[in-house]
Amino acid sequence: AAAQRIELELGEIDAWVNNAMLSVFSPVREMRPEEYRRVTEVTYLGYVHGTLAAYRRMARRDRGVIVQVGSALGYRSIPLQSAYCAAKHAIVGFTDSLRCELIHDGSRVRVTVVNLPALNTPQFDWVRSRLRRRGQPVSPIFQPEVAARAILHAAKHPRRELNVGRSTYLALWGQKLAPGLLDWYLGRTGFAAQQTDEPEDPERPDNLRRPVDQDLDHGAHGRFDQRAQGWSPALQIEQHRGLIVAGLAALAAATVAVAGGRLPLRRSDR
Repeated sequence: AAAQRIELELGEIDAWVNNAMLSVFSPVREMRPEEYRRVTEVTYLGYVHGTLAAYRRMARRDRGVIVQVGSALGYRSIPLQSAYCAAKHAIVGFTDSLRCELIHDGSRVRVTVVNLPALNTPQFDWVRSRLRRRGQPVSPIFQPEVAARAILHAAKHPRRELNVGRSTYLALWGQKLAPGLLDWYLGRTGFAAQQTDEPEDPERPDNLRRPVDQDLDHGAHGRFDQRAQGWSPALQIEQHRGLIVAGLAALAAATVAVAGGRLPLRRSDR
């Protein structure tokens, strides 16, 4: 219904961004089955339903871009967010299957994943939490505008994945090269890294079942403005990767040409 209304009011869908999410900050031993179900319904199935709504319309026109807002947590899980990490892993599996089918069909519809780092958003003030201290994103923290620029770039220049932030690269490559070492490291540091020194309010409302911001627009920024970065060098490199590669190739060719001109001729060449 939402996709139909969009096309009726705004025209054909060129790009569709999936970004539904819920989480619960809690050790696994304290999680409840219904919490896993709810996080899965919103986070994983939210992406599935959104993708189906957009893809079925795009397929008829054989064009369009579906952007899946991803995370390094879809490849490398961390403690205290097992439901969210599991849902993000499921999104990766679903998207990989869809991508293979698009290739098989020769479709010009594109699906791209934007893997984001920790962001300064208000979610940490309304996520359900059983932690003793207030939750926080794992440093380094970036402003939401960094994510917005990355998503827009991916929609305009789709490729398989766009990774944002050095921390995202470290998590992805660390999981590929030394997953056991990351298990140990996150077991030692992951609990403290996700909590501030302030005590959590166990009575505050959370958004697991219903929104808590329906009467007030909190904006896109959370309470970490003083710590958040508004610019990502890694994203700049990703956005201009073609120019950088071309520049390096030209520099290499020029270096070879200069070096070749300076090399003395061998006697057999004279």
